[in-house]
Amino acid sequence: MTTAPADHARTESAARTDAVAQAVPDAILWDMDGTLVDTEPYWMAAETALVEAHGGTWTHEQALTLVGQGLETSAGILQAAGVRMAAGEIVAHLSAQVTRDLSAGPLPLRPGAAEMLADLVAAQIPCALVTMSLRDMARAVVAALPVGTFAHIVAGDDVARPKPFPDAYLQACAALGVDPARAVAIEDSPTGVRAAVAAGVTTIGVPLMVPLTDSGAHQLWPTLAGRTPSDIAEVFATHGTKGSR
Repeated sequence: MTTAPADHARTESAARTDAVAQAVPDAILWDMDGTLVDTEPYWMAAETALVEAHGGTWTHEQALTLVGQGLETSAGILQAAGVRMAAGEIVAHLSAQVTRDLSAGPLPLRPGAAEMLADLVAAQIPCALVTMSLRDMARAVVAALPVGTFAHIVAGDDVARPKPFPDAYLQACAALGVDPARAVAIEDSPTGVRAAVAAGVTTIGVPLMVPLTDSGAHQLWPTLAGRTPSDIAEVFATHGTKGSR
């Protein structure tokens, strides 16, 4: 007996729904700057003021080259632009300024981020924040969110090698006790995407300041708005691996 086309389509649809339902990842790993919160304008303003205070100029194009970079790497680029300060002093200065700016108003969450986080908490899928910003800033951001939103933070001062090295993502997975192959990362920069992919994590790119075409992301979304954990599970069902629980 031949299966009718409509019945075959329904069977395929049901199988796909079941596959997605079974493909819930063990953890979601969030980048912070540009992915969770739109802090890039704050960073760019702080960089511009610092370079100009040392008699230099800082263009928007130059600022874009720092998106997603580790803070020490960014400090070196600012030194090359004329900032006559030690790298550690530059990092501390910029971080303090951006933290002050963040505390001056409502947290500038990216569209859909708050809703996605609430849905993930409700689904009991643990989240970690994986950022190259300093831990004090990451803690300030997490403190402005509902208690229990993030189970762990890996910050720039917690790792020996910054993104695009995989260290931060591997450290987050180890802290959560999950196989990287069973996790999904959300990133906005090519540097961050490369770090997550290098760690073996299925990666969703949500670009903000710079394009992610050919970045290696497994899926690109223009925004998190309207997305749900089911959408993440669908990406994981398509691109993830079973790994080990």
